[in-house]
Amino acid sequence: MKIGNEVSLRLPNWDYSWAGVYFITTCTKFRNCYFGEVKNGTMQLSNVGVIADVMWQEIMHHRQNIEVGQFVVMPNHIHGIIRIKNEENAVIDYSARKDIVVQRFQNQGKNTVSSIIGGYKAAVSKHAHRLGYEMAWQPGFYDEIVRDAVSYQNIVNYIANNPKKWNEDDYYLEE
Repeated sequence: MKIGNEVSLRLPNWDYSWAGVYFITTCTKFRNCYFGEVKNGTMQLSNVGVIADVMWQEIMHHRQNIEVGQFVVMPNHIHGIIRIKNEENAVIDYSARKDIVVQRFQNQGKNTVSSIIGGYKAAVSKHAHRLGYEMAWQPGFYDEIVRDAVSYQNIVNYIANNPKKWNEDDYYLEE
């Protein structure tokens, strides 16, 4: 979907404030390895990596109806799961929403996936810079709407095993 001069990676028929489970990936600018390094299949966090880890856990303390799930900080990106709940904690019927067209606006609201990830990235950058560490994010992020229990478990396994498979990762850069 094209918005102005930019192409949106978001689904055009989905409101990203709806209750659901979202798999998030966001990278550092130029894929610079600000967050640490993988040694023997284990992520060794730098000081900026520790900030990225702590700020992810803080998301649910600063947003309503949000839970964070499996998460990993990699040398130049993060993977995580976010669950947006509605008041009734209803199960999402994705098929019922397939024909809905959602109008996209610049500011989509406070409890959208975009605002949550934007706030997370801003917090990591702010704390890193305040402490004198170099840190920059690439613009935007990638998301996947998790549609069923099998997909959810596959994503959890992927995130948990990501450090062990660093050399095979799409974001891997020779260190």
